[in-house]
Amino acid sequence: MSKFFLSTATILFLLFLSACSSDEQNANDANAMVSTNEYVLDGLNKEQYVLIKSENGFYIKGAKEKILMLDIFATWCPPCQAEAPHLSSLQEKFKNDLLIIGVSVEDGIENVKLLSFAQEYKAEYPMVNSAQNRRLISTVADQLKLGRNFGIPLMALYKDGKLINYYQGATEEEFIQSDIEKALGK
Repeated sequence: MSKFFLSTATILFLLFLSACSSDEQNANDANAMVSTNEYVLDGLNKEQYVLIKSENGFYIKGAKEKILMLDIFATWCPPCQAEAPHLSSLQEKFKNDLLIIGVSVEDGIENVKLLSFAQEYKAEYPMVNSAQNRRLISTVADQLKLGRNFGIPLMALYKDGKLINYYQGATEEEFIQSDIEKALGK
């Protein structure tokens, strides 16, 4: 009886180990699909944005020529609330050449709250609420050499994977527009 018990326990233990290593392998395979230089961001309307990190910035996978603005904000931040309609205006003016993506610093914020912010403050550009937000924000702050305690809103403007300029705090729409026009050669 004890031999039977010992044999059964050994077989179960080996099956357990092989199942764990199989699950671990599957997890490693899934992580291998997303490069450390890729950020897959889920939009509020089920759209998905894949950002690629370059040496000096970011670009949108499949649309490297577009100007990308990352707007790092919080729904409770008065300057962030005030900037939203201005960013919407820029998105409309340059709709074929610019993509503004709002990236919330608020961990675990509900989509309903972001949608409410967008409606109330006329933020008519994509916002993402993704598990990748925190990693992306940290990478942006590191690239800009801002440390972990930077002011919001933080807007970083990129073209062809290179930083054009960044803005911290309330920034006049005209300043940002001027940088966009320069990047477009206008």
